[in-house]
Amino acid sequence: MKQAMVAPSILSGDFAAMGETVSNVEKWGADLVHCDVMDGRFVPNITFGMPMIKAIRPYTKLPLDVHLMIVEPELYVERFCDAGASFVTFHPEASKDPRGTLLKIKNKGVKCGLVINPDKDFSLVRDHMDLVDMIVLMGVFPGFGGQSYIESVDENIKTLSEEIKKTGRNILLELDGGVTQQNAAKFRDLGVTVLVAGSATFKAEDKAAAIKVMRG
Repeated sequence: MKQAMVAPSILSGDFAAMGETVSNVEKWGADLVHCDVMDGRFVPNITFGMPMIKAIRPYTKLPLDVHLMIVEPELYVERFCDAGASFVTFHPEASKDPRGTLLKIKNKGVKCGLVINPDKDFSLVRDHMDLVDMIVLMGVFPGFGGQSYIESVDENIKTLSEEIKKTGRNILLELDGGVTQQNAAKFRDLGVTVLVAGSATFKAEDKAAAIKVMRG
């Protein structure tokens, strides 16, 4: 059976004790810490920014997987890198210069990636497959945690998995939104290599067991 890395989203964690939350994610056996950054413009919600990334960095050795749901990410990506991000991903339609923004991240020695919403297609990332280290497929429309998976995204996963194979590059395929213990195996079989699991981790009675099930 195929395995995947598990990246609990701290959007579902305790904001009053985020250092402890991040430490717990590592203790539970997760592979990455997913950080959802929202600006209230690209998506209808506001979460946190660079100071939060800098504040939680000392609390875990796990990679910080920073997903920017913000307008003009090119203005901020370098600061997120400096704050301690291990991966910085963003939505290409939110940027005036997606390729230049990817290069800014890579020039900081940080892994870069692009995010595709459920209603977008592969064309948004096609010209950047030579640069990206990760492609993130949204299983829900971004902005809020705890949403149910949109089944039509299965086809997006299949398409992107095949396109990644064609490149011969080790590009991670991450699914963000709607992941549960019950559907994780399906996503792994479709080619997902990183599962973002916020509610599925933090609301589980046994967090470590939930992560183990989702990893496969």
